[in-house]
Amino acid sequence: MTEPESNPQLDLHEGEEIVEVIELSGNEEAAGDATGELEEGEDEGRWETEDEECMEVVQDDSDLTFTRHTKAVFCLSLDHKSNTLAVSGGEDDTAYVWRLTDGDVLLECTGHKDSVISASFSHDSTLVVTGDMSGLIKVWDVESKQQIWSFEVGDLQWVEWHPCTHVLLAGTDEGSCWMWKVPSGECKTLPGTGCQATCGKFLADGKRAVVGYEDGTLRVWDLKQGSPLHVVKGQDSHQGPLTCITANASGSLVLTGSVDCTAKLINPLTGKVVGVLSVPKTINDHVEKEQMDETEANSNSVESVGFCNALPLAAVGYLDGTIGIWDVPSQTLRHKWQLQAGIVQLVWEEHSAIVYTGSLDGVVRAWDARTGRMESECRGHVAEILDFVVNKDASVIVSASGDRTAKVFCLQRPDR
Repeated sequence: MTEPESNPQLDLHEGEEIVEVIELSGNEEAAGDATGELEEGEDEGRWETEDEECMEVVQDDSDLTFTRHTKAVFCLSLDHKSNTLAVSGGEDDTAYVWRLTDGDVLLECTGHKDSVISASFSHDSTLVVTGDMSGLIKVWDVESKQQIWSFEVGDLQWVEWHPCTHVLLAGTDEGSCWMWKVPSGECKTLPGTGCQATCGKFLADGKRAVVGYEDGTLRVWDLKQGSPLHVVKGQDSHQGPLTCITANASGSLVLTGSVDCTAKLINPLTGKVVGVLSVPKTINDHVEKEQMDETEANSNSVESVGFCNALPLAAVGYLDGTIGIWDVPSQTLRHKWQLQAGIVQLVWEEHSAIVYTGSLDGVVRAWDARTGRMESECRGHVAEILDFVVNKDASVIVSASGDRTAKVFCLQRPDR
């Protein structure tokens, strides 16, 4: 059967669900397994993918490579005030605060017992929190370069700062969430459910938080009372563990992703699911899935979600390399892109409809959600992207990788 010709320009008409699919091939290399393998011997501690040899660097677009980490770099964040400092944490049980311009280390965050999986600046950029897998959380004063607070919980899933004060929220393997005032240490606990609190986020008002769990449920918490306002469960909940969660700028909508390959739009005021975003499968998708072994075919999941601030759009990234761009009011799929490597994370520009994706092939790509075109690529890593951030004016990307490095890319940014 003859394939219909693809139309490079597609406009969304009222009442129609129009999907543009962009297949990237040729110079795109598959990245291998999502988790990679830990090699023994000389390279012990190296976070590798099976096909890392296929990802030899043809070009390095980065302007600076940070090489102080000795193992995989799991997480990073930029300071909110100036966007000139980064903090990165890794499998070497260490975090570093360093300058983007020259890579000079301002603060070495030591004393962790396990891999540092969370590292970020407070809202005013005066403090840094670092958290490791074992549950040891430390807070550091950037100016004095001293540790000012620490606390140990059970195995840690995530930790994040309150949007406008020195308060931390953390989720654990046993399901409890902890909230502390820093540095006083005044503490409050949000009771667990017996399963992992896999992801969480403060809402914009700072009075509520949303937490996703391994059993597929979601809770909207009243932080002052320490009690749930709403619980999304049963048929309304995800049919698998939540992997990611975000909220729009006003806090009026929450977007969740799960291993059940769906994303859900939830109104946190009512606790009601107002939409389910699921990318439709094409005939080719079904044929390719039949050719996979059972483990690979069932391993897809939503890995990252995000709202656009400039237009009413949402992006969903999948482990199989699919990226979907949705019109939120109509819940229609605007664009569908397909990479050969799985998506690890996606980030929208602060003030435009450009969305960035980091993937298992070690490349960060920029996409225009209005036209459906890929705008640029940032290459240089020889292993998977594990985290990345974009600064406020979209002039710099900083990426963390399994190749033990973080890289700084200075972008040639056209007027948008």
